[in-house]
This record gives sequence, C-alpha cells and structure tokens, in this order.
Amino acid sequence: MEAGGTRMKLRHIIYRYVLFTAFLFLQLVKLSHSFPSTQGKNPPYLTSDVEDVSGKSFDYIVVGGGTAGCPLAATLSERFSVLVIERGGSPYGNPMVSDKIYYGFPLLQSDEFSSVAQSFVSKDGVKNHRGRVLGGSSAINGGIYSRASYDFVKTVGWDEELVKEAYEWVESNIVFKPELTIWQSVVEFGLLEAGILPYNGFSMEHIEGTKISGTLFDEYGIRHTSADLLETGNSENIIVLLNATVKNIIFHVNGKGNESIVRGVKFIKSDGSTSQTYEAYLNQPENSSSRGDVILSAGALGSPQILLLSGIGPEKHLKNFGIPLVLNLKGVGKEMKDNPGIALLVDTKPIYRFPDTPQVAGITKDMKFIVEGGIIPISFNATRMPIAIKLAFPESKGTLELNSTDPRQNPAVEFHYLEKEKDLEECTEMAQLLSKIARSQSVVLFLGKEPQNNLMSCQDELKNFCKKNVRTYYHYHGGSTVGSVVDDDYKVYGMKGLRVIDGSTFLESPGTNPMATLLMLGRYQGIKIVRERENTTVSCSPPPP
Repeated sequence: MEAGGTRMKLRHIIYRYVLFTAFLFLQLVKLSHSFPSTQGKNPPYLTSDVEDVSGKSFDYIVVGGGTAGCPLAATLSERFSVLVIERGGSPYGNPMVSDKIYYGFPLLQSDEFSSVAQSFVSKDGVKNHRGRVLGGSSAINGGIYSRASYDFVKTVGWDEELVKEAYEWVESNIVFKPELTIWQSVVEFGLLEAGILPYNGFSMEHIEGTKISGTLFDEYGIRHTSADLLETGNSENIIVLLNATVKNIIFHVNGKGNESIVRGVKFIKSDGSTSQTYEAYLNQPENSSSRGDVILSAGALGSPQILLLSGIGPEKHLKNFGIPLVLNLKGVGKEMKDNPGIALLVDTKPIYRFPDTPQVAGITKDMKFIVEGGIIPISFNATRMPIAIKLAFPESKGTLELNSTDPRQNPAVEFHYLEKEKDLEECTEMAQLLSKIARSQSVVLFLGKEPQNNLMSCQDELKNFCKKNVRTYYHYHGGSTVGSVVDDDYKVYGMKGLRVIDGSTFLESPGTNPMATLLMLGRYQGIKIVRERENTTVSCSPPPP
C-alpha cells in the first residue's frame, strides 16, 4: 500500500513538472509567434468608429462576424464589397481568446456590454453562453473540429463536392491535428474500455466509435478563430465594424405588389454609451440582378432576434412590443433546440491544473451519444475534470421570443430540456455510460482513486439525476430554420435581399461539434451566391410552403 502511494505521488510530481515545463516553453514560443496566421497576409480593415461606415453603401452587409459570418464575408469579398458588423471587439491581442492555457476563462468574466462571452440563462434555468467577439463562438469554445456526417449532408440537399471543397478550404487555413495531452490520452483509453468502438484514430469525419478530432489550436497552443479566415479574402473589399449592434433591417416597400425590398441596416454602439442610430446601405445598381443582400449570421439567438426586431415574425408577438409588422412569418423563433448534456466530475476536489480542451470524442448509439472530456476552470485558480455526454437528436424543442426592443439584451429562449419521455429515457442510458467511462481502469489509475460520483442504478433515480443535472453542450440551434423561415438558398421567404446563414437555420446540430459545418457553410454559401449572381436573376423568394 505504501509503495502504491509513493508511485502515485511520483506520478503527480511528474505531471506537475510536465505542465510547468510546457508553460515555460509556450511563453518562449509566443515571443516570436504571437499571431502566425497574419504573417504574409493582408488583414481586413477593422474599426470601431461608426462614422467610418455610417451612410455608406456596400454590395453585401453581413450581420455578425462569427463562425459562419467570417468565411462568408471572405468569400464574397473576392468579387464584391462587404461590410461586416460585429457586436463584439477584436480577438487579436487578447490572451484569454488566443492562448490555450486560458481556455474557459472568458466564461468566468462575462458582463453586460463588452465581454467576449455573453452569458444568458434560458427559461429552463440552465446557464449558457454566446460569443461576442470577432470570430464568434469559435473564439471561446473548445476548438474541436469535426465534419458533419454524410447522411446529414444528403438530407439537407447540399452539393457534396462543393461541401468537401469548402471543408478543405477551412481546414487548410485554421485546422490542426492535435498532439494529445496526458488527460486526453486517458479519456481516449477510457472510451475504448467502455466499449465505444471501433478505434478510428485521427479523423475529421463524424463516424461511430472513438476518434481524435481536429482542433483550432496550433502546435504552439494558439487558437485560430474564424476571424483568421477574413485574411484569405480581398482585404480592399472588406470593412469590419466592431462594437456595433444591429437594431433592425431597413426596408423599402414596392408599391406595385407591396413587395418588401431590403435596403440596409440600422445599428448602434454596443457599449451603451449612446442611443444614437446609424445606417448602412446596400448598393442600388440599375440592374436588379446585380443587387446584393443583407445576410444575418448572428447565430441561433441573434438572427431570429433581429428578424423579430425588424417586424418579421409572428404578428401577435410583434404587436406586444409595438413593432410594426413587415411580414407575418410564424416560424421565426420556433424549432429552437439545444442538445441536452450531463457530466460527471471525475476528480475529487477543485485544484489548479492547466485547462485542457477536448481532442478525443466517443460517438455511439447510432451517433446519438457523443462523449468528450476536458479540464475546465471554475475560478482563476481552480479547475475541475468533467467527462460530459450529449444527446445528439433530442425530440424536445422550444421557442425564442423578445425580452425587450434593445438589441443588446438577450432574447428569452426556452429549450424544454428532456421534456419528451424518449429524451429522458436516453439520458438515463447516457448517465450509465458516463459512470462506466469514469470507472474505467485508465481513469482510475490516472486519478489514483475512483470518481466521487455514485450514480444510482434504478430508473427513477437515474431520471431524477438527469433532470437535476441537465446542462447545455453549447450546441443550440434553430429559430430561422430552412423550410420555415428560409428556403434552400437561405433566402428569407417573402423578402428580397435578405438571407440567414448560420446555426439558426439548422433543424439538428451537425457532426460531433457543429463548428466545422458552420465554418464550411459560410464558405459554401458564399461560393453559391457568387455563382448565382453570375448566372441567374435575383428574385423574391416564394412564400413558405
């Protein structure tokens, strides 16, 4: 027993030494590799001065410089002038965003107007976060990169070759193969011991079994967000307005058929210092086939919110806020989903370890269950070690509504976690699988003792555990879904010059993690828009089916 204790102490001493050595090495490397992505490339023009864009016109206005918005803007800029309006600031020069050793720290310091992560609590009582920085949630998440399944691509009807091309474009610029940390190797073996097979090694694909995914963190521990993709565009054609929040869309009603045509957007400063409204417009060429669009890429909360604030949505709800109706589109704010997750803390108490991002994923139960492990900070001097699992295809769904007419405030959203009995039953299976992984020989040997959590075995106790401990996996989606709010080309039904391209259009969260598919979607739709303007006449999308 004494010898075993000595070996355990020695293991922890070696572990701490490795962490300290890695930290020193990382700091030395950063002296010469601050932002390697900018070397040899022309970054776009970034400004927080609203006067730089107020009253000006552009071929395209992209609302939201997030995971989908940045690759979209970069692609469109190859041929057209693009204004990106981002409600947050720049990620560059902020170690809380760029450095892996500070992973998770932005979630600890959210505030009302300026933090890179904006927190919100759903009406279910579950705390969540959304990105508020150029790069969006790709600047604050775990950085795990994994493509959508082949079935997902076929179901949504995308061009498979163009999808592949768009994924590869993203991967060539900001995606890396990780070198597994000690803890990620332990998680990997734990998943295999629990029977999550086959072992697939390193793979970008969303496939059954245990695999190592891609990551946004390079070999120096530097995060590469979607904002880096702006550097691949034509820098002379892109202006990025930071710290500005869009209030609503500007319309012109065509008297001939009462057709609503988008003319531009109104926006305010994000910091709350003034209520003054500014405007930016779309170019108005004589040939209607060469008109651009306002494209909402503000995320599953932001895009439905902007539609509602602009008078597009359920008439009764808009009337409650005194918002003039532009289009009674009942699907706005509907089909909201979040992937319910639960987690087990496998360590016994909070101590400080370097934060560790997920690099390994276990995918099982016909791809319904997805398991990852990490080390997350719970304060600035303490971390915990959760192994978490999510339900990929929940039946429960909710709604999004306005809280106020202030676009800087979060809308009210309710996901109805585990409301459907099937979701609750599958959660009990997830809890049992988590317990099996946490008690695997690999995890127990690494920690020196079994995890503190003792899950009950009877069905009622497992259900109670799920209801009490359900949490977000940060993969919420819906609110502007294809077939309800936008058509297959992501044009808003009944509008001319308005599209939504982001996770609010998804009916399910694709892949191990949706980030890769959102990055791809921005590139994919950008290419399609450029081709459309070359070959077809832009017309008003038909009313929804």
